[in-house]
Formats: sequence, C-alpha cells, structure tokens
Amino acid sequence: MLSEKEFIALKLELSVRAKNGLDFIIAAGIIWALIAGIWALPNSPGRHSFLTLFTGGLMLPLAWLFSRVLKTTWTIPGNPLQPLGLWLNFAQLFYFPLLIFGYAKQPQQFIMTYAIITGAHFFPYAWFYNVRAYAVAAGAIAVGSMLLGWNAAPEQLYRIPAFVAGALLVLSVFLVVSYRANRGRYAPAGPGGAA
Repeated sequence: MLSEKEFIALKLELSVRAKNGLDFIIAAGIIWALIAGIWALPNSPGRHSFLTLFTGGLMLPLAWLFSRVLKTTWTIPGNPLQPLGLWLNFAQLFYFPLLIFGYAKQPQQFIMTYAIITGAHFFPYAWFYNVRAYAVAAGAIAVGSMLLGWNAAPEQLYRIPAFVAGALLVLSVFLVVSYRANRGRYAPAGPGGAA
C-alpha cells in the first residue's frame, strides 16, 4: 500500500513528465479551431457535423507530434497511476451515442453536444494532474457551449468551436504555469526519470 507521500510523488511525476497533458490540449485547440472554420462555411449543419467527426480523427496524430516537440512522456513505467489517464480519455467515448443521436436527429445541436462532451471530460484531469484549471475549463466549456448553442442560428454555430478553441488556449497557459511550478519540486527516481 502506498503512503500519502508516495501517492503525491506519483501524481507529481505524472504532472511533470506528461507536462499536464499539454500536448493533447494544444492538439485539441488546433482541432477545435479547424472545426470553427468548418462551421463558418456555408454548408448545412449535417455536412458540418460529418466533417467535424473526421476532423476529430486528427487528435492522436497531432498530440503525438506535439509530444515530440514538447518532449512529453505518454507512458511512465513504474507509475501505477499512468494508465488511468488513457482510461479517463476513453471514458468520453461512452457519451458518443448521444453525439450520434444528435447527428441523426438534430444536426444543428451536434456541435454544442460535442463541445459539452469534450469540455466535461476534462474534469477528472483536475485530480489526475492536480491542476484545478482542468476543473474550471470543464465547467466553463460545458456551460459556455450550452449557452452559446441554446438559441444560436445555424450561421452562428461556429462560435461554439471558436469558444472551445479559445478556452483550450487559456487552459494551456495554466498548464504551463502549473508544470513550471511542479518541475522545481520534482525529484526523478532514477536515471530514466529526468523531466
């Protein structure tokens, strides 16, 4: 059984070596900016939704690219908490039936639903990386997207993904600040543990 001190050290290692998930947040910000561009085009909400689904497929390749640029670590051998990050990310897939239902029945509401799911799935990362900004971003993106989409005309729906992209940019700044603060407190446990 881990002591509280050991548990905190494992979370600190996650925060520093994965840089608070910054590679994924930057990738997501770019994708949501692209999605805003898609929704600004003069197409039907159904076509916008279809294109949005395919644009979301860029997430892992872009995150991988940014992980190389930022020198983040996706797997941390010896840290039993590390696999939880992947499971937390997969958890959002169980909300996709709502997204598909929205796509089929109310394509105009698709982007709002997608943004709410995206925002809400950040909440557990506040605990995982010990960064409150994730919890704030989860609530702000979910509620903000709902308010923007509540009565928006089809030609105004691009505001939702633009808002999400902006919120992710702000979140990334807080993640960098947290990473820098934690980096000074992190003492790697061996030759492969340098941040």
